[in-house]
Order: sequence, then structure tokens, then C-alpha cells
Amino acid sequence: MLDIKLIREDAESLRARLAQRGSAFADGLDRLAQFDAERRDKQKEADQLKNKKKTLSNEVGQLKKKGEDATALMDEVKEINARIKELDDQAEHLEQQVRDTLLAIPNAPSDTTPVGKDETQNEFVREWGTKPQFDFKPKTHLEVGEALGLLDVKRAAKISGARFAVFRDQGAQLLRALINFMLDVQTRENGYTELYPPVLVNEESLEGTGQLPKFKEDLFRLEDDYYLIPTAEVPVTNYHRDEILKEEELPIKYTAYTLCFRREAGSYGKDTHGIIRQHQFDKVELVQFAHPDRSWDELEKLLTHAESILQKLGLHYRVMNLCTGDLGFSAAKTYDLEVWLPTQDTFREISSCSNFTDYQARRAKIRFKSKDGGNQLVHTLNGSGVAAGRLFVAILENYQQADGTVAVPEALRPYMHGLEVIGKPG
Repeated sequence: MLDIKLIREDAESLRARLAQRGSAFADGLDRLAQFDAERRDKQKEADQLKNKKKTLSNEVGQLKKKGEDATALMDEVKEINARIKELDDQAEHLEQQVRDTLLAIPNAPSDTTPVGKDETQNEFVREWGTKPQFDFKPKTHLEVGEALGLLDVKRAAKISGARFAVFRDQGAQLLRALINFMLDVQTRENGYTELYPPVLVNEESLEGTGQLPKFKEDLFRLEDDYYLIPTAEVPVTNYHRDEILKEEELPIKYTAYTLCFRREAGSYGKDTHGIIRQHQFDKVELVQFAHPDRSWDELEKLLTHAESILQKLGLHYRVMNLCTGDLGFSAAKTYDLEVWLPTQDTFREISSCSNFTDYQARRAKIRFKSKDGGNQLVHTLNGSGVAAGRLFVAILENYQQADGTVAVPEALRPYMHGLEVIGKPG
């Protein structure tokens, strides 16, 4: 959530930055300023009347002590009370409008976020590795997975519906190995503390990270006002909601594996082949709570932590700096990691690493006590470390062999009980 004080003090600069995301968001800032000004006017008038009421009440008391008639003043106090209640009600309503409008306005892009309308205007940062060379026509991950008995989307559709998959036999083993491998790298090498959080969260948690109210249609809502998480970012970030952290502990770094659930409401017809876009998927998440003075440096480090997974597995990828038109709602800046998929002849997103500055922390009230004794909002960061299902896809496509088998990357073999090849020649 944006800082209402900053909006009052530097509205034009903020409006210009939000306009880079789209005119509707800049217009929302204008509405917010109007609601806020009206609320402050109502509150000012109510405060003035409360002071006048106090003065009149004292005069009423003095008149009564003297045995004089105070009826006129008492009638005036009664009228003032009615007006105060009317103003307080109006101010409360306007306060709710201010809050609702604030929740609907995204974070302002950073100065290093390129301006653009959509993903075609994202900025290339760097590329790692080389594309695999095949002396045969490579098969899609679904073709490889089904042929080796690693994936079953047909029975998954029978069980649940479209956009679900059953991982079976060595496919289930591979998925589990990838998850354990990623958690070990982040905890043992990159200094993260592992959490295993709930996948059912309340509305406050989703509001705190920015999924609500903006992305309500993309969430699975259950009875008793629970929601299935779209990402572990939600429970892990809210782990410190309404808390004051210690400055010397920053950055605090967590990693978590969870199932994730998304309706994919806005992706009808996209990625229907295979398991690229699922309603249920596995992901290892990275979350950091950083000092505001160091959060941009921490973003660069977090990015390398996500990259280390792809590098250890020898997967060709590139890093893209997302433009303002492709930037996530709560993010000020985002890097996407895109892994190479041979059968699609393109790079596909496998991780997003973002700095949310104080946007989430203000919504979730996550602060730290600074050395001078005051409380400041932390900066929150997160990144996929990485999406396990898409990593599974990348392994099958990039490590497939001419005989239909899949070579196991060397770094992954200890997690596969020494297995070097998945499947047998057909």
C-alpha cells in the first residue's frame, strides 16, 4: 500500500510514476487525493465543533451553578452533537473509501524499471549457458513424460479436471528430488531458514501481500473464509505481520516449499498442452525482510540465489528486467528468469524475483526498530526459487536422449539415489 503522507506531499511525482503502469492507476491517485481531502475537511470541522462544544458545556455548567436558564445553550450543544455525529459518520465513510482506493493502487515502479506496455518491452539483462544441441527431433515434455510413465494428465482430468497432472513412478521421484535439492541449496548455501507454512490463509494475509482485493478472481476461496495460497509468498510474508523486528537481524531470509493453487482466470486457452500452467503446482519460494537502505542490493543477491538452481542443473536461461506494463501489482521492480524449452524454441518464465519496497510492509504492518529508537517499515522481497513443475518440464525437454530416456543432471543424482538415466530404451 502506498504512503498516504507521500501522496499528500509529492502527488505529482507519484502520479507520473503510476502513469507508467497505465492511466487508470494515475486516475485512482486523483480520486484518492479527493477522498483524503474531503475526509480531512470533515475531521477538521468535527474537531472545531468538539472544541466549541467543550466551551459551551462549561458555560452551561456555570449557568446552572448560578441558577440561571441554560436552555438555549443546551439546545445549541444538542445541535452540535448531531452535527458532530454526522461529520464523524461522513469521515468514517471517506476513510473507508481512502483505504479501498489505496488497496486498488499498485506499487510505484522503481527508477530502474524500464517503461513499456507489455512483455515485448521487457529489458534483456543477461544470458547463461548454451542451448542444447540434438541430433534428433526433440519431443515435448508431455510426450517424454507419458512415454516413460512419468506423467498422467488424462487420469488427472478424470480425478479433478483440466490443468491438473499426476506425477508417477520416477516422475514423482524426480519432482520430489527437485524440491529437496532446491531447499538444500537455499538453506545450506544461501543462508535461508526453511519454513513449512499452512496453505490455507485468511483474507488479511492475502490483503497484506497484495493479492486481495485485486486478484480475487484468481484465488480459490473455501468455506469459513479460508483461501488456498497462490504462492508461499503469502504465508511466509505474513509470518511477521503486525510485528516489530530487530534491525540487527535484517535481512531475515526464509525459504519454503508449498503446493500453490491458482484459478488462472485470465489465461483461458493459454498453455493447455502439458503442465506449464496448472491449477495446482509445486514451488520453492524465497522471501526476505530487508533494511530499506540495502533492499536493492538484496534483490540482486536474491536473483543470484534463484539463478544458482538453474546453473547447478546446467539449464540455459536468461534474465529479463520487467517493464512497467508487465510488472506485478505489488512490485517496484522484478527480474524474471526464463529457462530455455527446446520444443517451444523459446524461453519460458520459471522464476520472478521482486522488491516490493515498503508496499507490502505497510499493508501488513511489518516494521523494525532502528538504532535511533524509532520504528520503520521493512522492505519485503521474494522470488521463486524456483517453480518445481516448470523445472521438471525443463529437465525432461533439455535432458532427453535419442532413445527416449532422460539423463539426470549430475547435481540431482544424489537426490535420485544415484540414478543417472530415467526410463529405458523403447
